[in-house]
Amino acid sequence: MAIDLADYEKGKPFKGDYEAELDKLQERLAKIQVAHVIHDRRSVILFEGWDAAGKGGIIKRMTAQWDPRYYRVWPIAAPTAEECDHHFLWRFWTRLPAGRNIAVFDRSWYGRVLVERVEGLCSKGEWKRAYDEINAFEKQQADAGTNIIKLFVHITQETQDEQLAQRLDTPWKRWKTGADDYRNRARRGDYLDAMHDMFEKTDGKYGRWQIIDNNDRKAGRIDALRYVAKTLEKLVPMDFPEADPEVVQLARQAFGYEPGRKS
Repeated sequence: MAIDLADYEKGKPFKGDYEAELDKLQERLAKIQVAHVIHDRRSVILFEGWDAAGKGGIIKRMTAQWDPRYYRVWPIAAPTAEECDHHFLWRFWTRLPAGRNIAVFDRSWYGRVLVERVEGLCSKGEWKRAYDEINAFEKQQADAGTNIIKLFVHITQETQDEQLAQRLDTPWKRWKTGADDYRNRARRGDYLDAMHDMFEKTDGKYGRWQIIDNNDRKAGRIDALRYVAKTLEKLVPMDFPEADPEVVQLARQAFGYEPGRKS
């Protein structure tokens, strides 16, 4: 079925104990990261969505219990002059994760068919060609063993306006907003057309799109973390090794360790 963002605008409040559910999911995600390290797996988790949609809040909570040595968040902004001199995918190759690592993209290569298309930062031929280039790029990564999870964080115009106003009202959040937000806001219809074209042409088996209704922040965060955890648990082995007998013997000698003993 085709993805229609209008189907993700209910904003139903989260029911239950939010903090307890968040803690449970973060512990689950921590184990998933350890499984990446143990089994030498790699994953890409990318986020697209509206300005002020809450992507950063989801990423912050998703990575809260992760070991910083084995993941990296890449905030993607406008390309540099050097990056513009190369193919648009060039700057993403060096940001792909090595084995045992997870790369999180706060915006991604989909900028070519979203902001660059809408704002006229590339030619029509370039953004139309990019769909096939992106699909081939993601197939290459999947064939090489990289897991790809793609989330689009959706909010209504009303919710976006509330968030933009909150950023202006909160001194330590003002840095997060600027004139670009309002230029993009004025072209919401054009962005919706670009987004729906993107879903139609890139929602493939190498990276299916998951839409997150983030009109209620708590419900959206839980849905996003739950989806990431559920998906990665299917893609990454979740078995953990037995203790090394040699290390167990060293612990016995050092402090009288016995398996299962409570400290």
